[in-house]
Amino acid sequence: MTPHYTFSDRTNWEFNSNQLSIELEKMRLSGQEYFDLTQSNPTNCGFHYPQDLLSALSNSDNLTYSPDSKGLLAARQAIVRYYQEQGISVDPESIILTASTSEGYTYLFRLLLNPGDKVLVARPSYPLFSYLIELCDAHYDGYTLVYENNRWQIDIDSLEAAIDPSVKAVIFVNPNNPTGSYVSRDELDAVNQVCRRHNLAIISDEVFFDYRLDKHGPAPVSLAQNAQVLTFTLNGISKSLGLPQMKLSWIVCNGPRDLVDESVKRLEMIADSFLSVNTPVQNALAAWLNARQDIQQEILRRAADNHELIKDFANRHGLSFYSSSAGWYAVIYSPQFRDEEQWVLKALSLKRVLVHPGYFYDFPNEGFLVVSLLPQSSLFNQGLKALSELIGEAR
Repeated sequence: MTPHYTFSDRTNWEFNSNQLSIELEKMRLSGQEYFDLTQSNPTNCGFHYPQDLLSALSNSDNLTYSPDSKGLLAARQAIVRYYQEQGISVDPESIILTASTSEGYTYLFRLLLNPGDKVLVARPSYPLFSYLIELCDAHYDGYTLVYENNRWQIDIDSLEAAIDPSVKAVIFVNPNNPTGSYVSRDELDAVNQVCRRHNLAIISDEVFFDYRLDKHGPAPVSLAQNAQVLTFTLNGISKSLGLPQMKLSWIVCNGPRDLVDESVKRLEMIADSFLSVNTPVQNALAAWLNARQDIQQEILRRAADNHELIKDFANRHGLSFYSSSAGWYAVIYSPQFRDEEQWVLKALSLKRVLVHPGYFYDFPNEGFLVVSLLPQSSLFNQGLKALSELIGEAR
């Protein structure tokens, strides 16, 4: 007789695949090729990495294990220089290294949230948060991004309305994924006021910060320099260097000095319990960050080219195009996409094109499609041509 085990409630997720995943798996198993306009793994998108990239891992110091719970000082100093190049002063003693931004979020949720507490997340936004928050026995609620004056903006009223005594922190993704919208100075001032009134911390995920597509708008604002309230800024080499497989990210703590000091002490204890960041990557970080311009510029050129392709595609078909200020994604909208799941299933089955429905990202209503700007432009253009055929046939 099979023993009966009781699993934790925090892992009681719905494991059934959605219809899009089922159809995609069938296509893969049958060996059919398709145009993947959702590919966001830079290592699968044909970019040219520096030939000597891996030489930084041959450091003989990698044979010595001298752990530091915050992360090796040389690596933290390399991050300080990264911010100095942006005109931002960061204290290396206020930096905590993690293996990923997901791990960084987990450290911060453990730091800030008791079981049952809540964190506020933007809508639309990336769908990973629900799992990370629930794994920490906490809950989440949303505040709204609205599209006004040709940009996505934080609805401050919706943010304030979502706050109750259980809310302990607000998450920004700066720039947002998938809308590509930076937090403006005015928005930050307003949110700082709200957070001071309610004693809330801010978590700012800035993994796409370097990928600015709109060169004419206001300069983006990093929260690594936000001293008004307790603030934690996340970043890492998964996006900034296009190296998700190398597993190194960081948390920058900022805000009132006494709160930063207390946060760092507690985060250091959390990090010391795991010591998850490997030594070779920490030793390589300085060299890699020094070489980041080449890979960043190639990714930016690709994203900008594809951004123009899908903008032209939307204009030709009378679709609403939501221009991205930064990042690797683009959003289009049309009432004809209102049954998002059926539309993306048709795109896959009839035209062999994979796009994401807006409900994956918690858009307020149906009719949105999301694509990645990373695929090679020839493939991206072929996929858009196939979508053009589907739109024409539907009309």
